[in-house]
Amino acid sequence: MSYEFFISRRYMRAKRKQVFVSIITFISIFGIFLGVAALIIVLAVMNGFEEDLRAKILGIKSHIEVTANMAGPIKNYTAVREEIDKIPGVVASTPFIYTQAMIRSGNGVTGVVIRGLDTQTAPKVLNLGKIREGQIEYLNKIPDSVLKELSAEDKGLTGIMIGKEMARNLGLFLYDPITIISPTGGIATPMGMVPRMKKFVVVGIFESGFYEYDSTLAFLSLKSCQEFLDMGDTVSGVDIVVHDIYKADVIARNIQGKLGFPFFAQNWMQMNKNLFSALKLEKRVMFIILSLIVLVAAFNIISALIMIVMEKNKDIAILKSMGATAATIMKIFIYQGLIVGLVGTFLGCIAGLTMALNLQKISLLVEKIFNFKILPGDVYYLSELPSKVNYSDVVIIVIGTLTICFLSTIYPALRASKLDPAEALRYE
Repeated sequence: MSYEFFISRRYMRAKRKQVFVSIITFISIFGIFLGVAALIIVLAVMNGFEEDLRAKILGIKSHIEVTANMAGPIKNYTAVREEIDKIPGVVASTPFIYTQAMIRSGNGVTGVVIRGLDTQTAPKVLNLGKIREGQIEYLNKIPDSVLKELSAEDKGLTGIMIGKEMARNLGLFLYDPITIISPTGGIATPMGMVPRMKKFVVVGIFESGFYEYDSTLAFLSLKSCQEFLDMGDTVSGVDIVVHDIYKADVIARNIQGKLGFPFFAQNWMQMNKNLFSALKLEKRVMFIILSLIVLVAAFNIISALIMIVMEKNKDIAILKSMGATAATIMKIFIYQGLIVGLVGTFLGCIAGLTMALNLQKISLLVEKIFNFKILPGDVYYLSELPSKVNYSDVVIIVIGTLTICFLSTIYPALRASKLDPAEALRYE
């Protein structure tokens, strides 16, 4: 152990007349502890929210979407799928139809996004969340056991699957009839264009866990959607799932290069760019705001070290008289500031990681003690507080905190190193 480090440790132990300095040092350690712990916990929660949101979005939407917007519907989609499935990294693909319409029930009218899907291949690509009632196979053919539940006029209807929130908003239950009204491909009459209308029966209610999808999305079978929109044997595009979602951009470029014009391949990051960009921005803002706690603690380190320098004028003068260099004096006070930083950072890491890794258990305990829900499921669509520790974030927090602590020691250390021994010992 170097004598500079030994002296810096001795200075950490306050005498009676240095109690105030000791209190400031303790406040500095506590401030760093609090800042580091808060940063780790908040960033873990932000990472958890992002992962949960990504999982919900990619459950309903694919990793890559291929369309031919400029050329209209895709006619040879079977051949297109065969080409896509040959590309390395692709797991499976499925055709889809996308359109917007209105849905009308006995209790109201609302806008709806309709996706026609192939019930044979879609489950390999999409995770339709939790189907609360009914089955996806009912979209193709309603079984006799279900037909018994329908009225005579509804027995010939085609099945449709809607989201939980849409069912709640429109007061719909399983096997209730609804009418879909589409402005696409309206029928010409002497009175003008009349929108397409067709009656369907609700054969399934799903819950994705994402309000936007649960309140606006409905599924039809590919065949019934083609018949309703009079599209023939064409589709809007092809959904694709890949092995590694973080390589979706590379695979999308490979698909684009393989298919060429007029096809356009978009990966999930491009399709949800605004949402995930907003999450990243929010994460950075939270990091900056919580870093202010560490900065305040750093100012406390500066104050404490300056007070110690003023208190230890005589000791510094004696050390210089005995041959201590300016660099040696600087090291003593830099070490002292770094000890404060290391202790606060270490304690903050332990507390932050412990809470972040056990956040669900802690939140359940708090809810049980105070008898309230931290995140009501009907508002936030979360059953528990999400948390995911990204250890690269922890490394950045630790390095950043120690750097701030080091910088805060420079001015007091320089001031101590420039002390004139003769002036300090003049009246001794």
